[in-house]
Amino acid sequence: MVERVGAALRLLAVDAAARKRGCAPGMAFAEARAVCPTLRAAPADVHEDERLLKALADWCDRYTPLVALDPPRGLLLDVSGCGALFGGEESLVEGLVEALGSHGFACRVAVADAAGPARALAWFTQGGVAPAGSSRDLVARLPVVALGLDEAQRTALLRAGLKTIGATAARGRGELAARFGAKMVATLDRTLGHDDPPVSPLRPAPRLMVERRFAEPIATVEAALAALAALADALCGRLEAAGLGLMGAEAAFFRADGRVTRVALGVGAPSRDPRLLLRLFRERLDALADPLDPGFGYDLLRLSAQTAEPLVETVRSFDEGAAARAELAELVDRLAARHGRARVVGIRAVDAHRPERQARFEPAQTGGFSEAAQAFERDDGPPRRPLRLFPAPEPIEVVAEAPDGPPARFVWRRASHSVLRAEGPERIALEWWRPGGAKPTRDYFRVEDEAGARFWIFRDGLFGREIEHPRWFLHGLFA
Repeated sequence: MVERVGAALRLLAVDAAARKRGCAPGMAFAEARAVCPTLRAAPADVHEDERLLKALADWCDRYTPLVALDPPRGLLLDVSGCGALFGGEESLVEGLVEALGSHGFACRVAVADAAGPARALAWFTQGGVAPAGSSRDLVARLPVVALGLDEAQRTALLRAGLKTIGATAARGRGELAARFGAKMVATLDRTLGHDDPPVSPLRPAPRLMVERRFAEPIATVEAALAALAALADALCGRLEAAGLGLMGAEAAFFRADGRVTRVALGVGAPSRDPRLLLRLFRERLDALADPLDPGFGYDLLRLSAQTAEPLVETVRSFDEGAAARAELAELVDRLAARHGRARVVGIRAVDAHRPERQARFEPAQTGGFSEAAQAFERDDGPPRRPLRLFPAPEPIEVVAEAPDGPPARFVWRRASHSVLRAEGPERIALEWWRPGGAKPTRDYFRVEDEAGARFWIFRDGLFGREIEHPRWFLHGLFA
């Protein structure tokens, strides 16, 4: 594989046959062709390599939820406490290498006390599990190239007689920083494990998690849903023991061929009802554009509580209003699971003067939508404002009997309307403190034309006091 570096093509990766003929990564392509005239090359695709590495990271999630990228060709897995699930860390490493080999990947795996030593041992040894407390001694024997420094720094270290990491670490930190820079010292400390920053996983670690592994992959969706129901019972039991209620959940289906399907959903209020959770997952799975396909079967199912909040059990209320609100909340959760959280919205009141800013749509699962809707409730009389406004007020031409009075006739979208009845004005002074300076006062009128259609129009500005020739706009229609 070749990539362009500056004006020249260089080898990015070579296979075993090319390596035996004298080719190596970093070599100029022209030089490699001189060494091996029969060399075949293909252009590297960095974006495709990155996509593949992320897919491998997703697949490695079956070993630990804390998986991070170590580009360009590495992965970091925090397997602290995970070895017992696989019969020990040695068995975990053997299973990982064997599983990746079955998918056509060659890899070296090293387990150490910290991420830095594990990375160095994986790249510059045969890998394996380093005994507890021995990582620094093993890393100290490695050549300075294992630090991952640039060519100039590696050459400077070799010229100074520092051929191994141990020899470099034996020098004083102040001396090294003065000659090679603080960044080099920080790299040395990370490689030796003195500085061990936490792994930043691709996916946030779940609050709680339960999973089930299968000795033989299950090959039907029905069996997967039955296993998911058992996991829901187990997860809700753990939530109850912790005094928590689930707000967001994710089900992960790991196929035997390496494909991982993740299905996430949320609820509007904390819950630990396994039956509700399973119903929502069924709704979500039924709505998938790409239906669940077991393929060669699932060998692992995982159910995670992505977010959870404290939940205190309350006495069931016999109030009809409380029961209706609970049914509405469950309906919202089901609709959001099927159609997506962003598509099920409620109206929330906003403290603003402009009518077009007095309400906004929010996901209904954020809660409080039913209470917020009370701000828009009206009495038994006719509505003072339309229920729906235009996206933007539309200009109209108006003939008024008095400068400050209601219109007698107006033209909207080239159609003329004679006004028979008018109510108003409803005067709205706009927010003077908002950016852009003071805005003209609006006088709103409810008018009815000779055909019985009702309109909500306003004059933008007070005649003679704020503006010489106010403009008129139509803002909405009454049903």
